[in-house]
Amino acid sequence: MARRLGIYIHIPFCASKCSYCDFYSLAGCDASMPDYHRALLQHLEESGRSIRQYEVDTVYFGGGTPSYYGADRIAELFNALKLNGNVRLDAEVTVEANPDSISLNALRLLREEGVNRLSLGIQATDNNLLKLIGRRHNFQQAQKAVFNARQAGFDNISVDLMYGLPSQTKSDWAESLARIVELHPEHISCYGLKLEPGTPMYAEYKGSPILPDDDEQADMYCYAAEMLERYGYRHYEISNFCAPGFESRHNLKYWRLDDYMGFGPGAASCVGNLRYSFVKDLRRYISGVEKKVSITEEYEVIDPLERAVEYIMLGMRTSRGISREEYRVKCQSDWRPLGRALEAFREKGWAEEDEGRWHFTVPGFLISNTLIGILLEAQAGGRIEGTPWLQEAYEAEEKIHVPKSEEELFAELYQQQKTSEE
Repeated sequence: MARRLGIYIHIPFCASKCSYCDFYSLAGCDASMPDYHRALLQHLEESGRSIRQYEVDTVYFGGGTPSYYGADRIAELFNALKLNGNVRLDAEVTVEANPDSISLNALRLLREEGVNRLSLGIQATDNNLLKLIGRRHNFQQAQKAVFNARQAGFDNISVDLMYGLPSQTKSDWAESLARIVELHPEHISCYGLKLEPGTPMYAEYKGSPILPDDDEQADMYCYAAEMLERYGYRHYEISNFCAPGFESRHNLKYWRLDDYMGFGPGAASCVGNLRYSFVKDLRRYISGVEKKVSITEEYEVIDPLERAVEYIMLGMRTSRGISREEYRVKCQSDWRPLGRALEAFREKGWAEEDEGRWHFTVPGFLISNTLIGILLEAQAGGRIEGTPWLQEAYEAEEKIHVPKSEEELFAELYQQQKTSEE
């Protein structure tokens, strides 16, 4: 059976930058599109020998705003990829789009050329919130984009939403989810706002009292998980929900340590035990491709220990989780330290085991960074058992402690109050 490969093509152009965005994207650089397009076509052709070693089963055009780049250019890139690689007829082919930059004619062209999945950046259903975060569309345009996509023949539509926005209440969030569910998308991604240094929203809202705090964001997250499950959406990854059979096959490659190649400035690749990424600089990328000089910014060989770490970090982001047998085969490591930690998580209600696979519950997803840190410490501790000088140093390090449950915190508070009364 031929090995499978995912292809990611980065389109860095936008009509304008959103206030929260820290991805590598550029506004006001439309004049560079023709040069960039030629460079991408050249890069795909030059990489043909490497791509043809695989069967390409997922293709993802991300950004930036690929729909702003133009459906004709996207179609030309996809056709070039088909000429230079073995793209499967059943490949999942996704294009990211914004509602203000995608027309019915453009959608029809993309669908005719083989694009079969559309990812719409709606983000919010309240027009005031959309303005506040720098989006160019209103919700009526988003509704129209979904309608047009159906008219064009798309039966796999994903929608991006954000929660924890300034002044947004849980009631506002509930209304947003309800309005999105009415559109019947096959896939919904829900992302909590994270203020990134250097963005306009960071400068304006960092520390602001009108920004929902961590507890309020947690309530919104839990509500989304509960509400979307009632409507038949499966919570298959920390931030992602889908109708049965409509998981993002491309994104699953990242979480399952499968092979993928990226093209464009800042695009990352992971093939076998090699990981590399290209420069986050449009001009340097174009010039490097044209002059055949290196455009690689980072390059590393992934050793088995690092792969074992990534198996836990990425696997526990998904509802599929991790298993003892898979861990033994892929990582060649002792499962017992992980098993003890996972049993402790189960007692707290943060993890559960289904048919031999461990995964987080919704409360566990909320504190997943902490819990994954504990699993990685358990993994590291298991490796050095029986090596006295290493074990002594390991035990001397400060460890991440298992968070206390709400019941334990309440019991402590009750005891403190009782003691003070006495």
